[in-house]
Amino acid sequence: MSPQPPDTCTVQGLFTGRVRPRWPDRPASAIHKTAVAAPQTLTPTGFQADQQADLAVHGGADKAVHHYAADHYADWQSEGLIAPGTTPAAFGENISTLGLVETNVCIGDIFRLGTALVQISQGRQPCWKLNAHTGQDRMAYLFQKTRRTGWYYRVLETGQVAPGDSIALQERPNPHWSVAEVTHARLTHRIAPDRALALSRVAELAQGWSAAFARMATGDGAEDTGPRLTPPKS
Repeated sequence: MSPQPPDTCTVQGLFTGRVRPRWPDRPASAIHKTAVAAPQTLTPTGFQADQQADLAVHGGADKAVHHYAADHYADWQSEGLIAPGTTPAAFGENISTLGLVETNVCIGDIFRLGTALVQISQGRQPCWKLNAHTGQDRMAYLFQKTRRTGWYYRVLETGQVAPGDSIALQERPNPHWSVAEVTHARLTHRIAPDRALALSRVAELAQGWSAAFARMATGDGAEDTGPRLTPPKS
C-alpha cells in the first residue's frame, strides 16, 4: 500500500513551451518551458499554449500534462547535477508542486487540478532530449536510477489551471501500484511475470505501458531503447 499524499497541494509553477530548434543537427523540441502567470486552458491533449515536437512519443491523451516534484530539485543540486538556484521547468515539466512524489502517488490517481480533473496514466520515460536540455549526458540514466522521473496525466475533465491553484486527490483505484514502482519496472523490466500480467490489466494504465507489461508477462523483455536514448540526425 502506497503512502497517502497530502490532501491538498498547491501548484507552485505552471509552464508551457513552443516547438523550436534547440541543438545543431538535431530535431526541434518543446522541452524548454517558461513560467506562465495567467490561467491556462487544459484540453484533452494538454495546455492550450503548450506544444510537443514529436507526437509519436510525446503528448497525446495519455501524456497530456507532465508533473514533476519540486521536492527533487534540492537533491539534484546537492548531487551537482544542476546548478544551485535552478528552479522548476529545468526538466521540461508543465506542473510543479511540493508534497507529491513518485512514492506517494499511484497509477490511476484522480486529482482535481484547478477546475480540471486529471488522472495519472504513467511515469516518464526520460529520453536524449533531457540530456541535451540539461547539458548532462547521464541525466536520462540518472532519472531512471533515482526513480525521480515525474509522471503524466490524462485529462478527464477540461478546465482552467493557474499557479496558486490547488491539486487535491479525489480517488485512488490502485493503492498498491505507486508511480515509483511501476515506472522502475517499466524502465528496467525487473518484474515477476505474474506482477507484469497484473499490471497489464490495470485499466487506468496508459495503453502503451499495458502492452509492454503484457509482453513482459510472457517473458518477452526485448526492447530497443536506442531511439529514446540516442539523438537522431534532423
